[in-house]
Amino acid sequence: MTLTINVGGMVCATCQAHVQKALDQTEGVSQAAVNLMTGQAQVSFDPAVVDAAHLLEAIRDTGYEAELPAVNQTAIEEQTQRDYEQATEARDLFVKAAVSFVLGAAAMAAPEHWMHQNWFRYTLAAVTFFIMAWAGRRIYAGAWKTATHGTADMNALVALGTGVAFLYSLAVTVSPAIFATTSQGGMPDVYYEAAIFILAFVMAGRAMEERAKRQTAGALRKLIGLQPSTANVIRNGVESAIPIANVMRGDVLLVRPGERIPVDGEIVEGSSFLDESMLTGEPEAAAKSVGDAIVGGTLNTTGSFRYRATSLGEASVLARIVALMRQAQSSRAPIERLADRISGVFVPTVLALAILTFAGWMLMGHGALQAAGSAVAVLIIACPCAMGLAVPTAVMVATGRGAELGVLIKGGEALEKLHKIDTVVLDKTGTITEGKPRVVETTLPDDALALAAAAERASEHPLSRAIVAYAEKRSVAMLGATDFHSLPGRGVRVRVSGHDVLCGNEEFLRESGIVGAAASGDPRGIILVAIDGAFAGSITVADPIRAESTAAIQEFQRLGLTVVLLTGDREATAQAIAKQAGIARVVAGVLPAGKVDEIRRLQQEGHVVAMAGDGVNDAPALAQADVGFAMGSGTEIAMEAGDVTLLKAGLGGVARAIALSRATVRIMHQNLGWALAYNVIAIPSAAFGFLSPVIASAAMAMSSVSVVLNSLRLRRFNKTI
Repeated sequence: MTLTINVGGMVCATCQAHVQKALDQTEGVSQAAVNLMTGQAQVSFDPAVVDAAHLLEAIRDTGYEAELPAVNQTAIEEQTQRDYEQATEARDLFVKAAVSFVLGAAAMAAPEHWMHQNWFRYTLAAVTFFIMAWAGRRIYAGAWKTATHGTADMNALVALGTGVAFLYSLAVTVSPAIFATTSQGGMPDVYYEAAIFILAFVMAGRAMEERAKRQTAGALRKLIGLQPSTANVIRNGVESAIPIANVMRGDVLLVRPGERIPVDGEIVEGSSFLDESMLTGEPEAAAKSVGDAIVGGTLNTTGSFRYRATSLGEASVLARIVALMRQAQSSRAPIERLADRISGVFVPTVLALAILTFAGWMLMGHGALQAAGSAVAVLIIACPCAMGLAVPTAVMVATGRGAELGVLIKGGEALEKLHKIDTVVLDKTGTITEGKPRVVETTLPDDALALAAAAERASEHPLSRAIVAYAEKRSVAMLGATDFHSLPGRGVRVRVSGHDVLCGNEEFLRESGIVGAAASGDPRGIILVAIDGAFAGSITVADPIRAESTAAIQEFQRLGLTVVLLTGDREATAQAIAKQAGIARVVAGVLPAGKVDEIRRLQQEGHVVAMAGDGVNDAPALAQADVGFAMGSGTEIAMEAGDVTLLKAGLGGVARAIALSRATVRIMHQNLGWALAYNVIAIPSAAFGFLSPVIASAAMAMSSVSVVLNSLRLRRFNKTI
């Protein structure tokens, strides 16, 4: 069983590591993924061993808040609520930061002689206490809560740094004579404004983080914004606009030009063109008519039509995509284990370094004032936040951008595996090709074509359906047939309007005594036609290659990938398709089990393999591959079929996903490298007195923001195939 838990109070990688460790050590938990960006934990557990209440208690025992999402709340509603909460939190933090900066600047701008007046120092003490109690309340409360549970996090570092600065300044204010060893016997300096500025920078940094976090979820908000709030429902012949929540399955809805589709359904009257670009990444509007399925949130561009509601709420395509994206963005990439290991010892190490810094300065005879200033700078400048944000921000932005391009990547692990792919295995039918045979050539005149179409009309063979569809498109007469006889695998014999009509392969016609019937060795489907004992001509039926397949395969090769065509079709057909698509390696005539064996063989040779298939017949091969791509369309998609799901059928999405994963992993490495380098350089600089506590607090805030901003560069990723 898998459960999502909302975790409150996490502010850095150390917080995340504490919660992660608590869940991992809980009996009955098989897997847990705690995400700092989303403030959630995805927990897989055995309900016979542990229940939800115990999981919540395990998190609360570490000093953090934990609660389950609201009952009966859809993924769309939950994300909308989260967006509102993040926006409110960002505004609150910006206000607190602004007030703190103004008061801190006012304190620094005061005349020099005021700084040595008792009344002004007591005023500063009161102002500083107000800022600490108002703007910094959560920091001190969080530090105290984690301390009482035997842990420490970023809140503890900030609380210690500002607390030391405030308490030292208060002691100097109350008993200046004790510290009167500096300033030529005058009153020693106080650091109230330093404490205020530190909190101001921390608040500003967290506000920018919240705003940046909201930007990472921009794709989700766009998807959610697609769904209109009302629907035009026709009940008992009367049209009325009702809230979308009141639409029932089976209701008939009316959609006019320019309106968005309220819920999923099937057209029952009329036709139009729908803009499905936000779901499929395909800019060209799709034609829809009676019987076609349509997706809630897509845009009606031209005609009016009526349709019947089929999928509502969490069962709708849009809700499933939102839920899948949220699950992906809450997942963790394997590279985060490095950050976890560092974060687990980070805060205790920083506390120890701060103590050593204070002791070192004291031993060198520099006095308590300078020793305390350097120790406070060490506490403030240390930043586990950047390490905690380095990977999840990249995952969130990448999965959101992928969804905008019609590619659903199921989390950090799939993203990280994708960049290691060196071999792409492709199914033929429905993957490289359109999966819908159609007539591409015929030597028959229209009157003979009408007889052939009538003969094939009674057959269920896919090639027969293609011939009938072609005849209808040519507007030839639809004739009736009698005395239908079918020989499976060979052809049909039918009486049509007084004529004997034979349609089938070369062997069938020759056995029937027809002279001149030859298929010329063409690997495509050739239907030979004879009328009244004489050869009349042929119809060539083929499953054409998708428009973007050749360009996508060229992109695979440009990325340095080996491409393999793996199909159950016969060798000649497979080779013809491979030659047309530009694929050198072909494995044909294999059953589903054979596809699994071929992928396993490639893996044993040391290759990292991606498999693209239709998600149904190729399910075993998709499961065997290191990364499985489930091909489909926005309405017929098997959401759980692979590691990556393509909302638009076609290989362009596979190339885009691989290119996006490579860009994302580069960003992850840059973020982790920056976060580690920052701390390696900044902490010794603070320890040796090169950075004041105020400068340290500004640098700490910017380190986290820079990591998030670097991840947001992925929003500009654009790979067109």
